[in-house]
Amino acid sequence: MAAADSPSAALRRRDLCSRGIRLAGKMRADVVDLLDAYVEQQGLDASASVAAVEGVPLAAVERWDEQTGTQRLLENLAAYRAFRTLLAQMLEEQREQLGEADAGLGRALAAVLLQVSAFAYHLEELLRLESRGIPGEEEDGPPPPPRLSLFEQKLRGLGVLRELAQWAVRSVRDLRQLAKPSPATGTAPGLAESP
Repeated sequence: MAAADSPSAALRRRDLCSRGIRLAGKMRADVVDLLDAYVEQQGLDASASVAAVEGVPLAAVERWDEQTGTQRLLENLAAYRAFRTLLAQMLEEQREQLGEADAGLGRALAAVLLQVSAFAYHLEELLRLESRGIPGEEEDGPPPPPRLSLFEQKLRGLGVLRELAQWAVRSVRDLRQLAKPSPATGTAPGLAESP
């Protein structure tokens, strides 16, 4: 019996999934709060339509129920690594625009950036549990953004935060799917076999 299929590995997987669900839920709540503060501070309309932002991974997926557990984890990991880069860029732009004028927004951005980094690490732990290789960072990050006007930076930030909130919802769904017990054995399915 492979280590990933042992009862202790199944319990550890379920525990990691449960903790990940809590982390993603907290992250989503913090991102929604940050989004409200960001819209207000940047003078944007909360209902503003933002086209797809280059480099921002989309949470929507076709045939979600056909993905394997490994595919789910790898897509989540790639997304959160991309968000880590995008949030770091937003934080730098925020500091350049406002300096210390609005330290609260900068602290909130930094806090969400830390949560995204922690969640990416958590996903790596799940992949390690399944003896899966962890893709290198260089494969995941978006290219540096083109030089944008201040307004375009604000809209890109709005798009990044909105999509991050959607990813947090998707991550909860993915982790719940991974934590489901297999009907035949009563343990969580291996990541490669999960629907």
